[in-house]
Formats: sequence, C-alpha cells, structure tokens
Amino acid sequence: MSDVVQDLLESYDTGPAVMQHVNSYELPSTEDVMRTLEQVRALVFPGFVGRSLARATPTELRDHVRERVDELKNGLRKQLYRGLHHKKQSEQGTHDLDCPHCAARAEEITAAFLDKLVPLRAVLANDVQVHFDADPAASGTEEVIFSYPGLYAVSVYRIANSLHLLGAKIIPRIMAELAHRETGIDIHPGATIGRSFFIDHGTGVVIGETADLGDRVRIYQGVTLGAMSVPRGSERPSRGTKRHPTLEDDVIIYSGATILGGDTVVGRGAVIGGNCWVTSSVPAGAVVTLDGVRTRGA
Repeated sequence: MSDVVQDLLESYDTGPAVMQHVNSYELPSTEDVMRTLEQVRALVFPGFVGRSLARATPTELRDHVRERVDELKNGLRKQLYRGLHHKKQSEQGTHDLDCPHCAARAEEITAAFLDKLVPLRAVLANDVQVHFDADPAASGTEEVIFSYPGLYAVSVYRIANSLHLLGAKIIPRIMAELAHRETGIDIHPGATIGRSFFIDHGTGVVIGETADLGDRVRIYQGVTLGAMSVPRGSERPSRGTKRHPTLEDDVIIYSGATILGGDTVVGRGAVIGGNCWVTSSVPAGAVVTLDGVRTRGA
C-alpha cells in the first residue's frame, strides 16, 4: 500500500498538469453546485422541492424564503467565483490564489440571477403545462413536477442558461451534466430554447450548444440535435460558430431522429419521424419519414 501511495504522489509531481489540481486556488465543487441547484429549484417549485410548506403561515413562509434566498446567494456566489477564477487562471496560465475582479463579477452575476427568479418561474410554468397537456398519461401537473425527467432537465437547462447568458460558463456546464446524470438528457446551457418546450421520456436526448429551438417544440426520446463531425486534421471551429440545427416553432421530432449541422433548419410545424437522419433543411409543414419527405395531407 505504501508503494502505491508513493507512486501516486510522484505521478502528481511528474504527470500531465491537466490531471491534477493540488496546492492551488479552489475549484468549483460538484456537490456544492448540486446543492445550489436544488436551492434554486426549491424557490422555483416551493413545496414540491425541498422542505414541506403545507402548513406554513405567511410569516413562516416569508422567513423561509428569505433564508433560502440568502443561502442561495452565498453558495452560488462562491461557486461562480471559483469558476470565473479558474477560467481566468487557465487562460492566463497563472495560479493566483485570489482574484478581486472575479469576486466582483460573481457578485454581479449572482444579483442579476436572483432578479431573474420570478421571470424564470413564469417560463417554467409554461413548460410544466405543456408537459401535462402533451402527455395523456399525466394525472396532473404535480405529477409532472415530481416525476417527469423531461421537466427536470428543462428546468435545470433554464437555470443553467440564465447563468450562461450572464457570463458564467463552468457552473452552468456542471449543472447541465448533473441533469444529464440524473435523466439521460444532455442539454448544453448555451442552446437557445423557446417557450413551452416538451421532452417526453427523454433518455438519450442530446441538444448541442448552438442549437436554436422555437416555441412549442416537442422532442421524444433518443433525439440528437448535433453537429457534423470535424474532419481529421481540421482546426476546431471558432467559438460562436453555428454548429447545431435550428428548429422553428411547433416542430415535432419523434424518437431516435438525428438532425445535424448548423445550416440545417427545420421549418415551422414540420414533423420528423422516428429514426430519421436529417442533414439538410426541411420546409415548413413537411413530414419527414424513412420513406422521404411529403407535405401534410399528401
């Protein structure tokens, strides 16, 4: 055992720097990010997530919300700081233990995110309702909130996307991966997704960073909204390059379909059948099946 310990310690000294982070500034904590994520969800879905509030008086509810907001503010700010600090140190190749600028940015992002909690609840209310409306198996919206993986993944995406748009990068990615781990649904926080988004079943769904989805889009299990592979020897696409498809309003994508490419646009109201492979644009209102493309009613 002692030889293993010594061998590991020596590998920390001599191995690739990317493989360890020891005796340096603090990194984000996955466990703390998960705790922060659940604090947000408890404020967005009070009584459904976190402590029961069934018999809370108005005063108790106010005190509870104030305490949860304070906890969220402190925990989120700390994790955002660590993420911003790490990004800066990685880009500059330094190992400064403190970063006043990162601390100020973490404070700004945290304050701006807290201001978005009420609008976030309004957006998620539409997501809850469309999950109920689109699934005859749902007995009520409370069942959707408690148990639907699609709604869980969408709610985490909405939280992570808000932070992403405010300038955070690492913490939203950790949140997205936590949802992926929990549900099998992988939504990059940089994706753009409109209102009333529905994912049924969900396992195996992948939505890439530059995907752009309109309102009332419906997606079933095993759907991939991905990028075309970069040929061997090619340079990585520059940041911001559109690599993933666009789905306009009211598009439906059935299970197992794969839609690839930043130039691919699926027009409003189109339907992509199960297991289809799509790498070129689809007209509005079209129906794509394994047998080809047709217009509605044809």
